[in-house]
Formats: sequence, structure tokens, C-alpha cells
Amino acid sequence: MNYILFDGPQRQALLPFTYTRPVADIRIGILTIREKWERYLGSTTSTVTEDYLAEKWPMVELESNTFICGGILPTKKLVKAIKALQLKEVLYSENEELIAFCVPEGEDPDLDSYKAIQFNDAFAEVKNTWDIFSLNEQAIEADFELLTVDETSQKLSETNKVIGDGRVFIEEGASVECAIFNTTKGSIYIGKEATVMEGAIIRGPFALCEYATIKMGAKIYEGTTVGPHSKVGGEVGNSVIFGYSNKGHDGYLGNSVLGEWCNLGADTNTSNLKNNYAEVRLWSYETSGFAKTGLQFCGLMMGDHSKSGINTMFNTGTVIGVSANIFGGGFPRNFIPSFSWGGSAGFVTYKTNKAFEVAEKVMQRRKIDFTAQEQAVLEHVFEETVRWRKE
Repeated sequence: MNYILFDGPQRQALLPFTYTRPVADIRIGILTIREKWERYLGSTTSTVTEDYLAEKWPMVELESNTFICGGILPTKKLVKAIKALQLKEVLYSENEELIAFCVPEGEDPDLDSYKAIQFNDAFAEVKNTWDIFSLNEQAIEADFELLTVDETSQKLSETNKVIGDGRVFIEEGASVECAIFNTTKGSIYIGKEATVMEGAIIRGPFALCEYATIKMGAKIYEGTTVGPHSKVGGEVGNSVIFGYSNKGHDGYLGNSVLGEWCNLGADTNTSNLKNNYAEVRLWSYETSGFAKTGLQFCGLMMGDHSKSGINTMFNTGTVIGVSANIFGGGFPRNFIPSFSWGGSAGFVTYKTNKAFEVAEKVMQRRKIDFTAQEQAVLEHVFEETVRWRKE
């Protein structure tokens, strides 16, 4: 069977992160959603996504194809139900939401005519940006079980202190010295070749992905994921940082999500609670207005390649698009469109030639090419988001 992950209707609600990736390539827990599915299915997957992303993430069809909603987090029972699907069968949740369907190659699916099967067990789904951090604790624990079953942890050095039942798993090549791990609320996962420097204090559930770094004296609270090749210092709580992003210095980040290739300057601080304790509203790309989150705690949503200067302050519930550069004193507004340059005093358009120069230099530092394919994606985002910028 061939498995294909499709974006589904939640793509718009997951902007700005889905401007530059399919829904399935969002990181939550330790792995991306795609990586979870591929491990559970024992198979590679391809993607149905927006046309401008399809060159990088193409769809591959075979004789029989099972399409799976890309925002759903797999479970053993759900995977079993999906693997049991036959041609022209469709799987729905008990709330009648589409989960998956099976279709022959080249056929346009007519789901109303397919045999409907109901799946009654619980599962989690990423439908909104804030779900990424809200569901992160349970996603870390599920991924921890998936990755560590029948595996042996690297021995933890005696210079470290573990509080709780000791559910700390250290992958091969990781360097961990003089840190404090508190596992009373959840597991702690340290990825391959990752580094935890001296004096770091970490509470689980927590995930540090491969080649990532926790810097000296960092204070990391539960529900936090630091993605591959990212570097984090200061104070972080219940936040998800995608790959190749840096928060290298002091400053607070809470209930937040950072995309790839982001950088928070020293002493950047994010508010995650309003002074009046009111429900946080976040910018909605669907309505061009602010949407209720149902949350009292919600910080920063920052798209790929965006950056802040030193001492930047972000209001509760700030949404920043792709390739924005924010700096200066005071609080900038809580929606900053893609390719914006400025701060509380106002913004101008961050021209693509300058943005691409920076992206190329940043990626070269990690020995990764800024390809024509990557540039084409960002050019599309620039054009798609022009309506929100003051040109």
C-alpha cells in the first residue's frame, strides 16, 4: 500500500508555519508528524499540498493509495484501522471528521459513494497553531515510547542530577554534563550528538533533537521541544522550536512556536499572559482578524527565517510571518506580516533580494544550500502576503 499525507482544511489555520511546509512536516513532540506516520506505518510517505510546495514535496501514486489527513497524530489503533482500509473505503472519526481513504491510482475520489467506516478511539490532531505547544507534552511522551522501546540509553554521566523515576534517554554521541533533570512530570529525551551544557535545569516532558544544544545555565520547563541543530539558552517553557533556530541567550519564551531558521536576539522576551488575564486572541490568516484561542497562556508564533534584535519585546499572542526582521525599543504590534522590516516605530517591506542574501548566509553556516527551490517558495510567500504589508 502507498501512503499519502494531505494538508486538509487546517492548512490555513496553521499559517505562518504552513507557508513553507506541508502540514505533515510540522514538528510536535520529538518528531515531525510525517516522521511519526512513517515509523508507525513502516513505509515512506508522499504529500498532497499547495502547488508551489509540490516541487519540494511531490505526490507519488501507485496502484493502491491511502490518503491520510496530515494534521492527525498516529496511534497504534488508528494505524491498524488505516492499514485495514480497502479500495473505496473511507475512515471517519466519531465526530464525522475525515481521517483517511483508500483510492485506486488516477481516480478522483468520490467519498460520498465510498463505504464509510467509523473510528471510535481517541486521537490528537493539530488544527491550530496553538495546538503545536498545547499538545506537545503528550506528543513528547508518545514519541518517547516510540523511539526508545527495546533501545538502550547511553549512560548518563555522574556529574548530572536526576530527580524522579529517571526516565531520561540519551542517544548515541550526546554530551550531557552537570545538568539537573526533573522527570517527576514526564520523560526527557536527548537526541543523537546533542549537547546539554553545564548548569542547565530541565523539567520533563522535554525533547532535545539531534545536534541541538542547551546552553549553560538554561532553565527549561515542561512541554518544550528543541528541534534539530537549534541552540537554546535563557528561560523557555512549553514551547516548540523547529530545526536550525536559535534562542541563544537570556530572555523568556513561553507557550510559543518558532519555525526553522529563526533567531531571537539576546534578551528577547515574550509575554504569554495578558495583564488582565483575559483570553488570548491570535491573528487569523483565514479571516484577516483576531481569533479566540480559548487560552489564557499564549506567546509568540514566528514563521521561518524571521528574526528579532537584542532586547526585543513581544506582546502576548504575537504572530510573525516568514522572513520578518524585528528590532528596536517598545512593543511592536501583535501581527507582523511576512517580509516586514522594523519595530514599534513602524515597518517597511523587507525586499526579497536582501532577505535571500541573509537566508543564504545563515544556511551556509550550517553547510546547507539555499536552493532555487527554497527561493521559489519564499518568492511565492512574498507575493501571497503583500496584502498585509504597507508597501
